[in-house]
Amino acid sequence: MGLNAFPSEKFKEIMIDDAGWRDLILGVVIGALKPPDRRYMERRIPVSSFQSPNFENKQYLDDAVKIAGEIVEVMQPDMETRFKVCSGYVLSSIRRHLRNQGFNVEEVEITGELQEMVERSYVRWCREVGVPAERLEDERRFWALLEWVAEKPKIREKLVKTGWKSWREKWRELAFKMARK
Repeated sequence: MGLNAFPSEKFKEIMIDDAGWRDLILGVVIGALKPPDRRYMERRIPVSSFQSPNFENKQYLDDAVKIAGEIVEVMQPDMETRFKVCSGYVLSSIRRHLRNQGFNVEEVEITGELQEMVERSYVRWCREVGVPAERLEDERRFWALLEWVAEKPKIREKLVKTGWKSWREKWRELAFKMARK
């Protein structure tokens, strides 16, 4: 089979995924991967976009659109490029923005290399703010992060997605109660 046997479209894709959406602290990491050269980039939506009043105004969706613009600028797709974008809600504005720009966008479940890269980026961000590595080993880390916040809630609350209704109505009180024990 010669080199020309594979359609060029196969390699004209950019995949986009996110990590951190369901986690208690920090914002969200959005990563993009362009095969076959494996060009990777990532950007962060800050935690302030998940705190009042920005959370109620869905600032994180506007931030995601800005990141989509950076992805296009850096990765230089042409109109034959297919964007495969994770189905997560935080990426809905990216999917809409790219379609409005005339790009071919497919909503998919991202697995494998990109998912792992974006997840590692989020974990690295957590470690940068002081979360011990052992608390980040399990992908289901909500309780581990809540316990970490509860160790110093007055200091660490600034790292929490405080715009969440569940933080205001349930988890905040529990974190401060755990701190008093």
